Amino acid sequence: MTFCKVKHLFTVPIAITCFTRGLDIRKEKADVLCPGGCPLEEFSVFGNIVYASVSSICGAAVHRGVISNSGGPVRIYSLPGRENYSSVVANGIQSQTLSRWSASFTVTKGKSGTQEATGQAVSTARPAIGKRLKKTPEKKTGNKDCKADIAFLIDGSFNIGQRRFNLQKNFVGKVALMLGIGTEGPHVGLVQASEHPQIEFYLKNFTSAKDVLFAIKEVGFRGGNSNTGKALKHTAQKFFTEDTGVRKGIPKVVVVFIDGWPSDDIEEAGIVAREFGVNVFIVSVAKPIPEELGMVQDVAFVDKAVCRNNGFFSYHMPSWFGTTKYVKPLVQKLCTHEQMMCSKTCYNSVNIAFLVDGSSSIGESNFRLMLEFVSNIAKTFEISDIGAKIAAVQFTYDQRTEFSFTDYSTKENVLAVIRNIRYMSGGTATGDAISFTVRNVFGPMRDSPNKNFLVVVTDGQSYDDVRGPAAAAHDAGITIFSVGVAWAPLDDLKDMASKPKESHAFFTREFTGLEPIVSDVIRGICRDFLESQQ
Repeated sequence: MTFCKVKHLFTVPIAITCFTRGLDIRKEKADVLCPGGCPLEEFSVFGNIVYASVSSICGAAVHRGVISNSGGPVRIYSLPGRENYSSVVANGIQSQTLSRWSASFTVTKGKSGTQEATGQAVSTARPAIGKRLKKTPEKKTGNKDCKADIAFLIDGSFNIGQRRFNLQKNFVGKVALMLGIGTEGPHVGLVQASEHPQIEFYLKNFTSAKDVLFAIKEVGFRGGNSNTGKALKHTAQKFFTEDTGVRKGIPKVVVVFIDGWPSDDIEEAGIVAREFGVNVFIVSVAKPIPEELGMVQDVAFVDKAVCRNNGFFSYHMPSWFGTTKYVKPLVQKLCTHEQMMCSKTCYNSVNIAFLVDGSSSIGESNFRLMLEFVSNIAKTFEISDIGAKIAAVQFTYDQRTEFSFTDYSTKENVLAVIRNIRYMSGGTATGDAISFTVRNVFGPMRDSPNKNFLVVVTDGQSYDDVRGPAAAAHDAGITIFSVGVAWAPLDDLKDMASKPKESHAFFTREFTGLEPIVSDVIRGICRDFLESQQ
């Protein structure tokens, strides 16, 4: 009698990394092993139950509750692509929306080893271990010299048609590639203008050029009227939010592609975009010929929609063919952040130096109240290497630069340094301190595009003249706010303050009275900044 020997084959799960994506597994069904300790906040997950294949497998498994963050075996099933992947918070992970993707997957609990019966002879050989996937490369920082949050608003109307729509996507892909997308470089998203605007993907969805190119390729043609104004207004209001990945202190940019002319009014949308601090670029292709001008609502639509009608924000290409030579000049414009006039607000385009009295009449506890006053003003502003900058000088008869404008580029670091400033104690020479600050703190920033402000906080009369040094500061383009406490003479405060004196000089009898002055100084800085932009 012949017996068939039964052996148990163990299919060993493929060991993957935290960031291995569904599209990296090229099988209809596969068992994988997720490592433990993956950082939840770094998972990219799109959808719920059914996930876009660009999602992290382990992230999707934790999101669905198949495994915990300690890792474990997961079975992945490939599924067809779909539209409208939903956003759901589950198990500590916020999945993201995605309008469309070409492939999907779902996950279930896996087994560390699966057994199968077979009629072949038993083998004593060790089961083959699944081939390890290459480790997903770490996220690239990108081009740090080109920090911008960019929405590409592409034309998806019947005006452009399917063929030119694809050429447009190719051009946008080339621009995205040359920008140098990365975690610390430019971030991009995409909106399609047609009958109704459609946000295809947000700034936070992808931070690598490879993934952005995938996403652009997947965008389908929608058709309909070219309601560019409607789409631009929607983008300005809905696209640039903290929840969708906008970064503080980074220029917000919309690059609007128009094939021919818009079907609706674009001027109002341009006004809304400027109000939201968004820099609008118009890339026009195939301008209307003379016979078509009668169909155009406003022939000057480009000039009325851009951030500034100075030639910088408008860009023309004769057709969608042979566009490679136009990529680099457009990228250079998008990376010139000092030209982004519509991004400049009082919160991200100012240099503020605090000149803090450290004389012996103040005392340690009151000095702490002065530092709290400084912190409360500083924390209002969008501090970054291309945004607002803060410096501090303490003075008695001598001066000590606590930190300069270029020492710290994050709000957290600036506030921490302010808290740790040591009290000097000594006399009061405010005039010398103003001259010192103008020379040593503002001097190196003479080429900065930001508007300069000096906030002087003192509790007594200066032993030297303040009028001359303050006048020199005014002449150097520095706006001075003087804040006096206790024995500070009103004449000194007015001599130091910029005009009009009554809105730049403040006084309080008690150090506890500094707190209400915080909002007055902030409002004053914003008022002066806006007036300087007129």
